[in-house]
Amino acid sequence: MVRSLIALTVSNLRMILRDHILHGVFGVALVMLLLVPSFSSFSMRQAQQVSITFSLSASSLLLLVVTLLLGTSSIWRDIERRYTSSVLTLPLSRVTYLLAKYCSIAIVLALCGGILFVVTTVVVKIAAAQYTSELPIVWGTIALAIAADVLKYFLLTGVAILLSTISTSFFLPFFGTLSLYLAGSASQGVFEYVSGSFGQDISPPILAMIKTVYYLLPNFSAFNFKVHAVYALPVKWGEIGFPLVYFVTYTAIFFGLSVWVFNRRELP
Repeated sequence: MVRSLIALTVSNLRMILRDHILHGVFGVALVMLLLVPSFSSFSMRQAQQVSITFSLSASSLLLLVVTLLLGTSSIWRDIERRYTSSVLTLPLSRVTYLLAKYCSIAIVLALCGGILFVVTTVVVKIAAAQYTSELPIVWGTIALAIAADVLKYFLLTGVAILLSTISTSFFLPFFGTLSLYLAGSASQGVFEYVSGSFGQDISPPILAMIKTVYYLLPNFSAFNFKVHAVYALPVKWGEIGFPLVYFVTYTAIFFGLSVWVFNRRELP
């Protein structure tokens, strides 16, 4: 199984690279190098903080686009091209097929994260050299912020693959994944809002429903370390451990559901 998994993962990586995904990443990186230092210079007192904010936001947006494009189209494209018919006739389980899909996308996201960290380092150094800041640049925290974003999109890939195993089209996985991402990113704020004084005016059944949805949705805000990176705030080990446990738990749930659905799906 391990050899089959590695071979299929490499094959998937080749297909992804043929789509020139990394070319797009390098293109965005070049735009970041050209624009972010210029935009940051307009805020002379906080050029360093603004450059970190812009860089991390652009990196997160790019990783989201890559996740949506790869995660929601991989299985659908294989079915449309009848690739699954040839692959799954081999002595290869559907679990291995899905795991290879996930691993190949995760490897690409990790490569993108590494490239974006290098670009962010260059951009921040250029911006910080223009105007000195009282706050230090904690490169470890910046790396942590990008790594946590990559981990977040690993989790979102699990959501995309699950929806891809359910749907026969491209649109439901794409818009469904995007909707869950937006809802999961805002769920923490909604939960804190209804848990405060405002929640006392909400009827108990509706409040219980809101909290139930909060616990069911993946909480993507748990992977947000941007504020720590921008303002050089200390990060406790517990703040790092929770996202890791959260990622492992929810990814295992989503992957288990994907396998359960895909094993019961009839493929053309």
